Amino acid sequence: MFISTEDLFKIYKLGDFEINALRGINLFIEKSEFVAIMGPSGSGKSTLMHILGCLDRPTRGRYLLDGEDISLLDRNSLARIRNSKIGFVFQSFNLLSRTTALENVELPLLYNGNSSKDNIEKAKRALSLVGLEGRENSYPNQLSGGQQQRVAIARALINNPAIILADEPTGNLDTRTSVEVMDIFQYLNKSGITIILITHEKDIASYAKRNITFRDGKIIKDEIVPNPKIAKEELLTLPVTDVKETI
Repeated sequence: MFISTEDLFKIYKLGDFEINALRGINLFIEKSEFVAIMGPSGSGKSTLMHILGCLDRPTRGRYLLDGEDISLLDRNSLARIRNSKIGFVFQSFNLLSRTTALENVELPLLYNGNSSKDNIEKAKRALSLVGLEGRENSYPNQLSGGQQQRVAIARALINNPAIILADEPTGNLDTRTSVEVMDIFQYLNKSGITIILITHEKDIASYAKRNITFRDGKIIKDEIVPNPKIAKEELLTLPVTDVKETI
């Protein structure tokens, strides 16, 4: 399995009280799956995403990513995993307001210490991949919500991740724009990237190939979606370019 958790617990202590955010999660995700994780607020789905994204550690249990026991890694090693294997997309976009779309996408390369003159070209290719060719010099306030989320997706792709973790990526978007964003995720998944989507919207989850439902820190349902919705019918016959080769 590409992603595996074994008896995973996350417990937060507030004074004399303990909050069990995750209660013995056993989860297995294969490479190139498209999984939607659903559940109400406080169900544990975002806590799980933070652990899968190496942003937090479990209280106990194991998390293996591509055969490596992430639970045992130190802070520097976790940062290495985040930079090399994982791309993040959030509901609020998390773009720097005084920075152009191109510069926002280029940032992860700079954080990694890359100062190559190829950075700009890589960022341009990433923006082109999500349909924003020609908007490289636009600032976030000059872009629609959907375009800002596309910039965020391009930024998540810039280091050629094996996994994209998306936390409520359509939460601030209207229905039409949400479908456009799901079209991009389906395309990226078709190219081989593992997509893990956190959402509370059943309609958005229906675009994934597998739905996992959380409640009270536990998995209560794990099912294959027999006929996932297709954001765009053209996706069925669209020739997929390897994203890693493109960027």
